[in-house]
Amino acid sequence: MKVKTILVSQPEPKVENSPYFDLEEKQKVKIDFIPFIHVEGVSSKDVRQQKVDLSQYTAIILTSRNSVDHFFRIAEEMRYKVPDTLKYFCQSEAVAYYLQKYVVYRKRKIYVGKRTFAELSPLIKKYKNEKFLLPSSDMLKPDVPKTLNKLGVDWKKAVFYKTVVSDLSHLREVFYDVLVFFSPSGIKSLFENFPDFKQNDTKIAVFGNTTVKAAKEHGLTVNIQAPTPETPSMTMALEKYIKEQNKKPH
Repeated sequence: MKVKTILVSQPEPKVENSPYFDLEEKQKVKIDFIPFIHVEGVSSKDVRQQKVDLSQYTAIILTSRNSVDHFFRIAEEMRYKVPDTLKYFCQSEAVAYYLQKYVVYRKRKIYVGKRTFAELSPLIKKYKNEKFLLPSSDMLKPDVPKTLNKLGVDWKKAVFYKTVVSDLSHLREVFYDVLVFFSPSGIKSLFENFPDFKQNDTKIAVFGNTTVKAAKEHGLTVNIQAPTPETPSMTMALEKYIKEQNKKPH
């Protein structure tokens, strides 16, 4: 089966030089981007019910851009003026860079990890006398609380936003050669929207081991997988697969 159409279960990339656009052009395929899940903020009332008083915390741990957006949204809803003395611990450069949307960088105390949460932990340990707030989604990776408990710091998790399954009913009669997933919640969304989904000839591409596991638990056959040593990114894995399929005599 030749690959002509691909559905990526994520929002369309904002950058013009996304490797997906190169892939489309080079391999003459059509790629659509439709998020299977989206994030919804919880209300400030919900946050209060979690017994969170923002003024009690001296440091904020930010693991994603969503956590940045929703922390400042809740602060505004609660009419809490974020003090200049607040310390920000950002999981990655991308999160720290995004923080500039809300704060003047050079006036703030910002500490940046490399990429994973574990890489941020030495910085948190260094400031272990702070009171840390972790604004998070309802689907927090288990290694985060584990790491913080191990460090023995004073911290609290509060749900500021939730991961919600998107309505995909408009896709009921649409068929793609390849479906691309990046998280177990994307797979969950597929089956919540289409409980009777049959894979048939559709090829399934997944990123990461937890997504592979979720796909298999739902009875899907995984045809394309990333990251691997040979194909560290999803676009590389797709390209390799398309080249192999499209040169076969059909």
